[in-house]
Amino acid sequence: MKLLSYSRKGEVSFGIGKSNGLIDLGERLKNKLPAKTITNFLTFFGHEFLEQFVNHPIDFSYSDITFLPVIPSPNKILCVGLNYEKHRIETKRDVAGHPTIFTRFADSQVAHLQPLIKPDNSDRFDYEAEMAIVIGKGGRFISEEDALSHIAGYTCYNDGSVRNYQRHTSQFTPGKTFPGTGGFGPYLVTPSEVGDYRKLPIELRLNGNVMQKATLADLIFPIPRPVSYTHLTLPTNREV
Repeated sequence: MKLLSYSRKGEVSFGIGKSNGLIDLGERLKNKLPAKTITNFLTFFGHEFLEQFVNHPIDFSYSDITFLPVIPSPNKILCVGLNYEKHRIETKRDVAGHPTIFTRFADSQVAHLQPLIKPDNSDRFDYEAEMAIVIGKGGRFISEEDALSHIAGYTCYNDGSVRNYQRHTSQFTPGKTFPGTGGFGPYLVTPSEVGDYRKLPIELRLNGNVMQKATLADLIFPIPRPVSYTHLTLPTNREV
C-alpha cells in the first residue's frame, strides 16, 4: 500500500495513493487525529487500519493536488553515507567499522515533481539516488533483530549534494543541507508491499541516461544496523 502527503487549496492532508488518484485519509480521520499527517496516523494507528479504506472511491486525481515531501516536517533525518560495497572498492576506501552518519534538515527537502534548487555559490551540485526508510515505531537501543519491525515504510530519495561544501572537511553535513536539495517521495510504500528490501534495485536516470545502478543487496551495513546504531527516538502524539 502507498501513502502520500499533499496539499490542496491551501490545506495539508494525506491519503492512500492508487493508480488513478488518491483516497483522502486526512478528511476521513480528522476527528481522530490532532493533525492530518502521516506521522500522526502512524502514531495512533497501524498499517492494518488502512485495509478498511483501500477500496473506497477516489477523492482526487493527482492533477488536483500538490505533492508534499512524504514526511513534511520530520523530527530527524539521519543519512548513511559510503554504504555500497562496490562503490567502496571503486573509490579504494578502507572498510569502516561503523556506519557513516550525517544529517539533513526538513527545509532541505522538496516533493515529487518539484525541482531541486542549485545554490548560487556552487557549480558542483550532484545527484544521488537513495532509498529512505520512515520509522513508525519509536524506541531507543533497538536491537538489529527488532529493527525492521520499527519501519513504517520505504520511499525514494534524491540526495542532492553540493560536492565542494561536502568535501571542505571530513564532515558531509554542510554539503547536504542546502534548502531544496533533497527530493523525497512520492510515496511511502508499506513493508508488506516491498517484501525483502534487499531485492530492490536503485537506479538514477538523467535525461533518459542511466547514471547510477545498484542493488540494496550490496549495502555494507544492511538497514537493521544503522537503525540500531543511531538510537532512534520518536515523540508521541505530536507532529514529527
